[in-house]
Amino acid sequence: MTPAPQPQIPSLERAFEVVADLGPLEDHGMTRAGHRRIIPVIGGTVTGAFAGTILPGGADWQTVRADGSIEIDGRYSARGDDGSLLYIRAQGVRSGDPAVLEALLRGEDVDPSRYYFRAALTLECAARPEFERSLYLASYIREANRVRYVAYRVT
Repeated sequence: MTPAPQPQIPSLERAFEVVADLGPLEDHGMTRAGHRRIIPVIGGTVTGAFAGTILPGGADWQTVRADGSIEIDGRYSARGDDGSLLYIRAQGVRSGDPAVLEALLRGEDVDPSRYYFRAALTLECAARPEFERSLYLASYIREANRVRYVAYRVT
């Protein structure tokens, strides 16, 4: 009897890096969805498989969970050096010890190994349809006025 084929084991392939500049946090307080915070994305850069500038007007719509973890829902666009547009949607979580999360909220530098900050990315780009045919995962670092992350294509 021939064994059934097995699924391929995915790996990660470095695709691009994002540095997103952030505006002041807007704390909406407790809403029907939970504790809502919105952080404007006001600029930044993308380098790697896509190279360009992040356009102002995006944001990260966050929900703070009862345990202090944060559900991430970031949406923003970048204009490539070639004029093309890339839409990025990041859905993920930032979690860690409450004292570490409070330090991040105050804008302090915190070693990224002390917290968990990951997201799944959905990309849209008419000029680069290959971006739309794959899944991407990102690992983040939160800084006082920006986030940095590396996006990996899941092979």
